[in-house]
Order: sequence, then C-alpha cells, then structure tokens
Amino acid sequence: MTKTKEETSEKEAKTKEQNIPEELREFIEAGVQFGHLKSHVHPGMFPYIFGVRNNAHVIDVTKTKEKLNEALESLAKLAQEGKTILFVGTKVPVRSAVQKTAEDTGMPYIVNRWFGGTLTNWETIKERLEHLQALKDKTKSEEWSKYPKHERMDMEKEIKKLEHFFGGISSMEKLPDAIFIVDIHEDEIAAKEAKKTGIKSFAITDTNVNPAMVDHPIPANDDAVSSVELILAWVAEEFKKSKKVKTSTSKKNTSAKKKSAKKKTKKTANKKKSK
Repeated sequence: MTKTKEETSEKEAKTKEQNIPEELREFIEAGVQFGHLKSHVHPGMFPYIFGVRNNAHVIDVTKTKEKLNEALESLAKLAQEGKTILFVGTKVPVRSAVQKTAEDTGMPYIVNRWFGGTLTNWETIKERLEHLQALKDKTKSEEWSKYPKHERMDMEKEIKKLEHFFGGISSMEKLPDAIFIVDIHEDEIAAKEAKKTGIKSFAITDTNVNPAMVDHPIPANDDAVSSVELILAWVAEEFKKSKKVKTSTSKKNTSAKKKSAKKKTKKTANKKKSK
C-alpha cells in the first residue's frame, strides 16, 4: 500500500524527534515542539517546521535553541548595559509565569491587558501612572484622614483598578529599551507598537504567527505553560549571569580607579618631598 505524503511527513517527524540530542531533551519534554493545526500555519514559520504530526505542525527544536541563543545574547547585552525590558503576556495561563520572570529580573511587566498606545502614546500612559502615584501618596499623607469616608473609598477603588492594569509598569519613567512578548497572536498590538516606535522586540513565535513582526523570534509552543516557562527560565538565568558580569566588571573598574588614585597620591607626595 502506497503511503501518502502526510503519512511520510509524520513518520519523518517521529524519527527526528527520537533522534533529538540530549541537550535538547528538555525542549521536547516541555512540549516546545507542538505547533498549531496545518490549516492555521503562517508561511513565515515554515523555516522552523520539520514535519507534521496528528495533522499539526511540529517545530524544529534545533531551530528553537538556535534562535533562543541569538535572543539571549542580545538580551544579555541589554542587561549588562542596564537597559529596561518590558515583559508582556496577557493570556491567562501564562500571566503568573511572565510576572514572576519580570519580578525576578527586576523588569516591568504587563499581564492583564495591553492598552492601545502604551508605547505609541506613552505620554498619556505616563499621566495615568503619575495619577496612580499621586493617589497612593495621598493615602500615606496626614491629609488622608480628613477626606470623607466615601471619597477615601472611591480613591481606594481607583487605586486598585489602576494597580490592576498599570501596577507592573508603575516604576517605568520612560519607554522601555526592549520588549519581550510571550504570544504575539494574543498581543499583536504590542508587537506592532514596538515596531512603530523602533523598540527592539523579542517573542515566542508559534506556527500561527508571522515571525517577521519581531526582531528576535523564538519558534516555540506559546500555548503550553511548560513551554513558556522553559523559555522564560532561560531568559531569567541569562539576566542573572549578565548582572553578575556587570557587578564583577564594575568592581574591577572601581578597584582599578582606586589603584590609579593611590599611585597619583604617592607621586604627588614624592614630588612634595623632593621639593
């Protein structure tokens, strides 16, 4: 019996999956390779697909690791330079993972809703952040107790609402230097705004999205929490390494400056003695 093209493709996919190198096993175990149904594929993702399984595309995890390494190299440089990376993931299942990664790396985040204009109309968003801070300052002031109870309740409700949507970026004083998006199908507007404003973008790209929407696409399953958590774990680890390098370099520079200053002091003292 002659095998169909689809059956051959599925067999090849299974064979390749079985021959995956040990260092890529964690990607397979996390389900990074599972893409969307064939009918939902974006043509731009074909270079990152190696086959079909159960009528769904399978992502080539060797390409995942390759693009992830490229992204990590760029992120490491940004971290060492003290740049700000905004993490975005508003899809319910991945919100906690995105928030945790952002908090662990000391970066801002948006996990509840992306407001159109967050990047392209930053001044308006900044006004909302300033208003939030002003309300929070009021609750800590001596004047707070003088407000009628109903006014205090109204302000507390407003603070809670603003914190829900903007709490993750309340410390941002300017536009971020880069943005990391977990799902550009869900947060497509964020990706478009980053491109429009010239902000460097990183994203996990499943088989149903256009990888050209971002500067650093990472081909991987963006629906499985385990897949997203694995990619974010790599990102968080790279940040920690980069911060250590930055601290170490800073200490060396400080030490070098101190030695230089001591030498200058000795030379000055010797000159005075000779006089």
